[in-house]
Amino acid sequence: MDELVEWLRAQLEIDEEIARAAAHYEAGNWTTKGGHPVSVADELVEQADTFERVVVFDEGSPSEEQAHHIAEHDPARVLREIDAKRRIIGRINSHAAVMGRDEVHGDVLRSLALPYADRPGYEESWRP
Repeated sequence: MDELVEWLRAQLEIDEEIARAAAHYEAGNWTTKGGHPVSVADELVEQADTFERVVVFDEGSPSEEQAHHIAEHDPARVLREIDAKRRIIGRINSHAAVMGRDEVHGDVLRSLALPYADRPGYEESWRP
């Protein structure tokens, strides 16, 4: 399991780097306007018409449903999810240090790794 934990932490680091690069810090909240995902700085939400930046646009795309999906999975949310996953891993490791690792710990770790199954280094033996 230690190899899985190490690999999973590396995936979270990659996700964090990607999310932080996408956030550009000045544009943390994403929403939709006119069917397109836009990013709006937290302190400028009331002035969104002036300061919004289109995140994704291609004529006829994304669809309204895709735009909502993109906006819902903005960098701020991704960073919160990374934090939550790190906390779960930390709790598992703390508990395992005292009580030993059990089947539930392994199942939770394998489940956390599943979204990354398409990345290099994922081992099929980790599949829940």
